[in-house]
Amino acid sequence: MKNSDQIEIVTYNPKYKKSFKDLNIEWISNYFEVEPNDIKALDHAEEYIIAKGGEIFSAVLNDDVLGVCALVKNNTEDYDYELAKMAVSPKAQGKGVGLLLAQSAIEWASEKGASKIYLESNTKLQPAIKLYEKLGFKEIKGISSSYNRVDIQMMLILNS
Repeated sequence: MKNSDQIEIVTYNPKYKKSFKDLNIEWISNYFEVEPNDIKALDHAEEYIIAKGGEIFSAVLNDDVLGVCALVKNNTEDYDYELAKMAVSPKAQGKGVGLLLAQSAIEWASEKGASKIYLESNTKLQPAIKLYEKLGFKEIKGISSSYNRVDIQMMLILNS
């Protein structure tokens, strides 16, 4: 694989819709069980994410999607966006793709005036947790999750 400087992070493009779903199903199945809410969000990404003011990011190298993530707009005062559905192809893991995706998503949310970005994860995904901590996310409690696999919630407070 080439350097990460060859990787382009692009916002939503329907031609990458299948990759968004496939990469997510692949990683979720690898560690957990795919839940009904996963299918709903992945099969109807435009409706659930884009149409509601969110964004989907793809890390692309030579038209090959190496990783994806989404920012889901939230309409409560708890937070502005949820960083969700981050998945990196096994062939690209450990090469900084997740970091590039997360940084692009945070920058995008910040440009939209967001002050808080929330995420849900699982502590058995140590590389992901370390990545989130490196980006400034801190563990929080008290927001209910619609996923069985969630055992950690984190929040990033952006300096506006």
